[in-house]
Amino acid sequence: MPKKIKVGVVGCGYWGPNLIRNFRSLPDCHLKAMCDKQENRIAHLKSLYPEVHAATDYADMLNGVDVDAVIIATAVTSHFPLAKASLLAGKHTFIEKPMAASSAHCEELIDLAHKKGLVLMAAHTFLYSPVVQKIKEIVEQGDIGEIRYICARRLNLGLFQKDINVAWDLAPHDISIIQHILGEQPTTVNCRGSAHITPGVEDVTTMCLNYPRQRTAIIHSSWLDPRKVREMTIVGSKRMIVYDDCAPLEKIRVYDSRVERPPHYNTFAEFHYAYHYGDIYSPFVKQEEPLKTECQHFLDCINHGKTPLSDGNKGMELVRILEASSESLKLDGAPVHLANHFNNGHNSPPPHKPAAAEPHVPAARISGLKTSEPELKVRKHSSPDNPNVRMKIGANRYEP
Repeated sequence: MPKKIKVGVVGCGYWGPNLIRNFRSLPDCHLKAMCDKQENRIAHLKSLYPEVHAATDYADMLNGVDVDAVIIATAVTSHFPLAKASLLAGKHTFIEKPMAASSAHCEELIDLAHKKGLVLMAAHTFLYSPVVQKIKEIVEQGDIGEIRYICARRLNLGLFQKDINVAWDLAPHDISIIQHILGEQPTTVNCRGSAHITPGVEDVTTMCLNYPRQRTAIIHSSWLDPRKVREMTIVGSKRMIVYDDCAPLEKIRVYDSRVERPPHYNTFAEFHYAYHYGDIYSPFVKQEEPLKTECQHFLDCINHGKTPLSDGNKGMELVRILEASSESLKLDGAPVHLANHFNNGHNSPPPHKPAAAEPHVPAARISGLKTSEPELKVRKHSSPDNPNVRMKIGANRYEP
């Protein structure tokens, strides 16, 4: 029988209570402590969970309570010092996204966890979603063909932050999903944005990740939209997937749609694009809370000595992309080459905060797929395709 892991949660503001609720519900966990510097927050949670030790001093929770693991759900700028103290105290450590304010800090935490033989996990919650796991399965089985590009939109009104911009706040969700699906690192990052409400803190950004084989991913993030949108489109050479995390039931739709160009032609008159419109298929996905699955995965990794799906290295890769996006923002959207950027040891903290001791962040083959002789429409194109010209594509779940 798995050992019960004694857990302490630090940070009881917006997201911490969800972690407390989920860890407390797991049979492999003994939620032993919760900590927040705000006395009113800790008093409220103590009224809900009177059996759990409550503290306003992190050192008290870390050293005065016998915990095996620490869950960090505080502001990004505090992730590194809290996680470092946890690892030095011999505690397995779970850190909310993004893992730290700089990749240099991530690297230090990874090295420390390795030396201590401890589990270090970055909370990339969507990787534990059954919907994202199903999308990954469909892609790996080759049903949509070669991925050409991905477009993600994560929009709503708020929640406005003062110490991080919208790219650091919302884009990590989409970046983690895209990295999981593509399984490789982007070569360059472009990012442009605007600060409409808080000077110097972008509330709308558009990020473009460029990958080998002319694949791109576009991420539109906004705190300044009238409705909540959580949508990702994955365009393949055979089919296309639309993932709508706000949909109550059919979160995944697979479109049997594509465009084909003639393999060869002799004259301009022979050049046509063929547009293929087929069926739409929505696979069944069992609804489970991704956060609960993620919390259980952390406990399993401790009990069985496994490496987390979203380990420290995955957390560092994501932070490196965010760092590159911050540099691109300062360069008015110019591309930042990740290989050169990081091989030169350039790990700049995000902009918009004054320099300080700690860097501050600116803010199956698908079974049952119908293929009923779809209509094939042909339309004459105005000019032959030029393989030397790159197309520019414009960007038009439960939210941790």
